[in-house]
Amino acid sequence: MPMFDTERLKVAGVVTFYMGAALVMVFVNKAVLNNAPELPFIFLLIQLVIAVVLLHATAAVNERVKIPKIDMDTTKKLFPVVSVNIVGLVFNTLCLRGVEASFFQIARGLVLPLTIAVSSAHSRTSPPRSVMFCAGIVTFGFMFGVSPSAAVPLTAIPSTLSLFYGVLSSLFIAFHAVLIKSSLPYCNNSTIELAWWTNAGSALLILPFVVLKGEIATFYTLMYTDSWDSSVFLWGCLVTGVFGFLLCVAGLLSIKVTSPVTHMFSSAARSVLQTVLGVWIFNDVLTINRAASIAIILGGTM
Repeated sequence: MPMFDTERLKVAGVVTFYMGAALVMVFVNKAVLNNAPELPFIFLLIQLVIAVVLLHATAAVNERVKIPKIDMDTTKKLFPVVSVNIVGLVFNTLCLRGVEASFFQIARGLVLPLTIAVSSAHSRTSPPRSVMFCAGIVTFGFMFGVSPSAAVPLTAIPSTLSLFYGVLSSLFIAFHAVLIKSSLPYCNNSTIELAWWTNAGSALLILPFVVLKGEIATFYTLMYTDSWDSSVFLWGCLVTGVFGFLLCVAGLLSIKVTSPVTHMFSSAARSVLQTVLGVWIFNDVLTINRAASIAIILGGTM
């Protein structure tokens, strides 16, 4: 019997890679959104463009990395996964803008139950009762966490709209996780090619909203405002662009080597670190109610 199981080590490496990139993304995103809450769409657009540029740069120095050729047939087949991805990213960003970093995991606590529901509907199979029971525990943890708590200062209470964004984000992330499995064959089963289609397509889809929302003019105005620290926004865009590229590849690899539901396990497992770091970095409020909610969500997940 070999000392190391190569397949297990590969899965562990991919999951660790994903969790690390995801944690960096959450906290740098939060810092930038605190700095420029008026620019969520242009911030997201810059991240996506940087990811596409990095993919082309990687392909230029590594011949094994192939940038796909654009054709209408593939575009039509990948439109569902690309459109679901950008909608999920938008709601994810709007949710993070409106809640504390340590509360973000609670706001998106329905990711696992919704992934199980969408995955079951897609495969036309019923999950075992034990899985449904555990999903019920996670759902209860979410409801417990978003219930009013007198111990939370008014400034730390998330708005109903932010929580709604969190639920929508969870739903579209669940759809995206399931669609990835069925979309990979259209990209020669290459996570890099799917990452290019996802980032390039998402950038094109969000561009009109950046223009219509007037964020370009807002950015121009802020640049000439003495009280605004543009370096936080610009450096944040660069860092999240790089880690967004890594997170996209890591997430696709995670689903490829495991499954959509297992991918959500690793996503939920990082919430403990996320909560601790949120309290430490941003001085977030962590009440007994919120700590218990996270414990219930993690308990049901595990």
